[in-house]
Parts: sequence; C-alpha cells; structure tokens
Amino acid sequence: MSEKPTRGSAELDRLDLKILDILQRDNKTPQRTIAEMIHLSAPAVQRRIRRMEEIGVIRANVALVDPARVDRSITLFVEVEMESERAELYDAAKRSFAAAPEVQQCYYVTGEADFILIVIVRAMSDYEALTRRLFFGNNNVKRFRTFVSMERVKVGLSIPLE
Repeated sequence: MSEKPTRGSAELDRLDLKILDILQRDNKTPQRTIAEMIHLSAPAVQRRIRRMEEIGVIRANVALVDPARVDRSITLFVEVEMESERAELYDAAKRSFAAAPEVQQCYYVTGEADFILIVIVRAMSDYEALTRRLFFGNNNVKRFRTFVSMERVKVGLSIPLE
C-alpha cells in the first residue's frame, strides 16, 4: 500500500474522533456498542464510519498478526543511503522497497540516511537474501546499516486523537 502524503485534514468532529479511537483499539466493536458509548444511534455511527472510509480517513480493516506466532520473529531496522539524488532513481528504490513483502514500513527521511526500513524475516538467511535483492542489486545504494531488534517493547499504528 503506497503512502502518499495527504495535505490538510478531513472535516472530523469530536464524535468522529471518538469513533476512530474505539475502532483503533478494537475494529470488531459492534456499531450498536459504539453508538451506546458515544450516545448516538447505530445508523448514525454506520453513516459516520462509511463516510470516513469513503474520504480515506479509515484506510483499511485489517488483522494485526503477531510475527512470532507465524515464525517471523526477527525485526530489523535498516538505514539506506543512496549514491545519486536523481528523482527517478529514488522513485525506483521506493518501488522496490514497497514491493518487498519483508519490508513492513519504509520512510523517506532527512539526515545521513535517505530511507529507514522496518523489515521482518524468519531467519537471518532470509535477510541476507533480501539485502542481495534490494541493496547489493541496486547500483544506487551507497551503503546500508542494519539494527537488529532484541525485543518488541511497543508496536502500534494507532494515531493519538485526543
């Protein structure tokens, strides 16, 4: 899923924000329960959720999978520095990073590194294969530096709304 920056924010009121807060904690919360929690009717909650989906505030309804339970317990953070600053080469790198299923998140950043990747793999041999594909196979990658996570202390994608 490509991440394009969105300019400005959607028109959301405090009830929309309350709904989003509830859904971020448990997306399977029944609409009738949400309605009771925020003192609206269930159809009104349904309309608000549908509108937030249509305008892109709610981007997906997904399951959060525990990587260790599916034998993907190695998390790595990778700084990638590019050789050339030509836009088409950066765009090609973005496409290759986004296409790799092991790359969970990719950020184009300021500073010494050009990209920060969050990668999840089953074994270090899988990471080695990924480095050959993404970094050694790309003449525009000047260098990359890897940090191996020793423990997942906090992982989340919830947006603080209050």
